[in-house]
Amino acid sequence: MRTTVALNDSLLRAAKRRAAERGVTLGTLIEEALRGQLATDGAERPSFKLVTFGKGGAHRGVDLDRTSALIAEDDAAAFGGRGGSR
Repeated sequence: MRTTVALNDSLLRAAKRRAAERGVTLGTLIEEALRGQLATDGAERPSFKLVTFGKGGAHRGVDLDRTSALIAEDDAAAFGGRGGSR
């Protein structure tokens, strides 16, 4: 079946380039993309679980919004307050 579709100029150029790279027609590329979109439409995405270690979150007195200060404190503890580079 034939139909007319309006596409953004840069999107059309990119699609033509991709079709040429794959050695398929623009119609084939669009059909494959549409089939892929329709096949996954409504499908559930895999759940994401953030794995953490330890209990209770950050240590008491640690402000995670002050990461540069935490790094400086960590360096001071590790290097005994010595200056210079690592």
